[in-house]
Amino acid sequence: MFNPHAPEFWVLIAFILFVLLLVYYKVPGLVGRMLDERAEAIRKELDDARRLREEAQHLLADYQRKSREAESEARSIVEQARREAENLAAEAKRNLAESLERRTKLAEDKIARAEAQAEAEVRGAAVEAAIAAAEKVLKSRVAGKAASDLIDESIRDLKGRLN
Repeated sequence: MFNPHAPEFWVLIAFILFVLLLVYYKVPGLVGRMLDERAEAIRKELDDARRLREEAQHLLADYQRKSREAESEARSIVEQARREAENLAAEAKRNLAESLERRTKLAEDKIARAEAQAEAEVRGAAVEAAIAAAEKVLKSRVAGKAASDLIDESIRDLKGRLN
């Protein structure tokens, strides 16, 4: 069975001695400790990666929320600006209409005053022309002191009636 001259026998002996030597120098414990340390380092890296991923997700959600808020605020600002522009346009139209109405009223008042003044001037001229005509007619028909008294009285009556 065991042949000391067979190379397999010596390979087996060398392997057993190698394993005993490894056990003597506590290599399996060192390898186990190194593997445990490596596993712990990997576990820490995985925990850090998980924590970083969660932080990134929170940041992404935060940025998305801020983006939605900014968009909403921008829409609100645009809507408010539109309403203000509409209000300003309506106010400008009202002011323009009021201004036109005031100017029209001033022009109408000015025209009415000019008409009244022209009418007064025409009446005055008509009165003077009537007085002059009456005076001529009376001078030609009535003579003397009676004519002069009659003319003066007629002129006073005529002025009172025309004004």
